[in-house]
Amino acid sequence: MAAMTDMEKKLAEYKCDTNEAVCLKLVRFPEDLDDESTTFHPEYSHQLYGDDEVAFGYKGLQIQLYYSAGNLSTLFKVKYTARVTDTFDCVEPDDVEGKIREIIPAGFCCNTDDFISLLEKEANFRPFGSLLHTYKVHSVEAGEDLTYQIHKVDVSCPGFREYHERLQTFLMWFIETASFIDVDDDRWDFFLVFEKYNKDGETLYATVGYMTVYNYYVYPDKTRPRVSQTLILPPFQGEGHGAQLLETVHRYYCTSAKVQDITAEDPSENYVKLRDFVLVKLCLTLPSFSSEKLSQGFSEEMVSEAREKLKINKKHARRVYEILRLRNTDMSDEEKAREFRLEVKKRLYGPYRKNQRELTKMRKCLRPEELASHISQMDTRLQHEELEKSYQDVLAEYRRVLERLAQV
Repeated sequence: MAAMTDMEKKLAEYKCDTNEAVCLKLVRFPEDLDDESTTFHPEYSHQLYGDDEVAFGYKGLQIQLYYSAGNLSTLFKVKYTARVTDTFDCVEPDDVEGKIREIIPAGFCCNTDDFISLLEKEANFRPFGSLLHTYKVHSVEAGEDLTYQIHKVDVSCPGFREYHERLQTFLMWFIETASFIDVDDDRWDFFLVFEKYNKDGETLYATVGYMTVYNYYVYPDKTRPRVSQTLILPPFQGEGHGAQLLETVHRYYCTSAKVQDITAEDPSENYVKLRDFVLVKLCLTLPSFSSEKLSQGFSEEMVSEAREKLKINKKHARRVYEILRLRNTDMSDEEKAREFRLEVKKRLYGPYRKNQRELTKMRKCLRPEELASHISQMDTRLQHEELEKSYQDVLAEYRRVLERLAQV
């Protein structure tokens, strides 16, 4: 048994955390290849390497996926200091290379010199599609304002299909339940963010992130754009690009009379925070969300104006109202704070009120022992505790939005 334990210990030395082993880069200059500070790693790798996110059979494993900053030409190499077959004849290592080949499109490099040759062609790369918005972000590191552009693209744009195949590989590392989309469906819209920068007197572009939107049909003659995927690449996160992108997308669809409203598919917690900020910022310009109107409560005027001018649905308009109502409320005034709390709780109470209606129906048709079981699940005291917790959570979310808004 002791010998078996020793064997297990030796084999355990050949296990590698795939989130650490996968090394990603966006390369602008040849010297970036050996610069560790330009390397970033996945948040997730379970879709390729299993729930444990572990690769077996290697020591010092490095799975290098390096992309040219603009066109995303790809260099793929696997390195390791030792492999399990060097010591154990009958143990096979995981096929880490094969997993990567499943997601990266053909045409990648395996040789560094070939990749550097492609880097030299980056000066020829230009963003796809039509320019929607240009903005600047101050870079403390560079000591200057950097310029960014947002472009709208469809799959018919020459070269975009191949570029998108390379771009979407990042989804597997940074979106927990990511999947690739069918770009042959012409109802997809693509919105891309690029940084515009100079190198040796030439203007170049670097890929920053993107958003995909699917245009659903709404009877009889409308569409409902639904945001599907949003990703700002890690080197650019925390700089406000997500907000710029979502606001630009909203403004793009607001110009179309055919758009009913704009929604999102299974929004993550981070996306909801981003949407809150952007929609609040947009609604500040609407007369129905003025300070005077906010003090009068949530109204059909707000619902109508948000939908017609900004393609915001009623549920999201209500959330915007509550955030701006909080902004206008002196929470140190007990009476005003109480009014705000009761109004938000009244909305949050909806699911609990539904439970009470269901309980009334159950009294008529369930046996006493069955009824007792359901009543215990709907304990009133517990409901009040959950309601208070929900309110405090919402309050914290709203305050974070207002803090960010104050910085604009």
